[in-house]
Amino acid sequence: MSIRVVVADDQELVRSGFAMILDAQPGIEVVAEAGDGAEAVDAVRRLAPDVLLLDVRMPGVDGIEAARVVCAESGCRVVMLTTFDVDEYVYDALYAGASGFLLKDVRRDDLVHAVRVVAAGDSLLAPSVTRRLVADFVRRGRPDRPAESPSAPAAPSRRLAVLTAREEETLRLLARGLSNAEIAAEFVVSEHTVKTHVSNVLSKLALRDRVQAVICAYEHGLVVPGDHGG
Repeated sequence: MSIRVVVADDQELVRSGFAMILDAQPGIEVVAEAGDGAEAVDAVRRLAPDVLLLDVRMPGVDGIEAARVVCAESGCRVVMLTTFDVDEYVYDALYAGASGFLLKDVRRDDLVHAVRVVAAGDSLLAPSVTRRLVADFVRRGRPDRPAESPSAPAAPSRRLAVLTAREEETLRLLARGLSNAEIAAEFVVSEHTVKTHVSNVLSKLALRDRVQAVICAYEHGLVVPGDHGG
């Protein structure tokens, strides 16, 4: 069964270029293109795609608002497209429910891989820039609350009390950016076991994916910005 994709970008050449690359791949079908956020939301509502590639900055309804609506209304996975490797708007996109983001100069193979990864239920957490964005956002604080000092993190929240000790450690390692294989090596268990731990973490904390898990870990004091283990 093909992965159904909608590509939304106000620049026609960028949009059609991404669509052409993806449509040429086995098992991927671009079902629509959109030139702004409103068109993107409409396409998702009509066609129920698996993945939406969504530009951050577009006229009218921008990518952030479109991501918020799509993630609230559907199970479609959203990947933000940006020209910048550090873009404040991406912070809001992560909270809106986006599964990650790509730079517009992404390589062809990485674009295809990203679509397959998010369609499979994972998130674009591997690039270090994503971890930096999450850590920096939490350090600065969300717009609706004052920033907290990174040197004085809160104690782990009661929300995390539903996790077992192993699940909590899994969440901590996710927030440090480790892959399932790296976590398996750390625990000396199989990747299948790690996948079960990750699934339990997401289920118990009512999180969409690994990106949301990382945000949760930072917000609730399980890790602090700049903590990469060692």
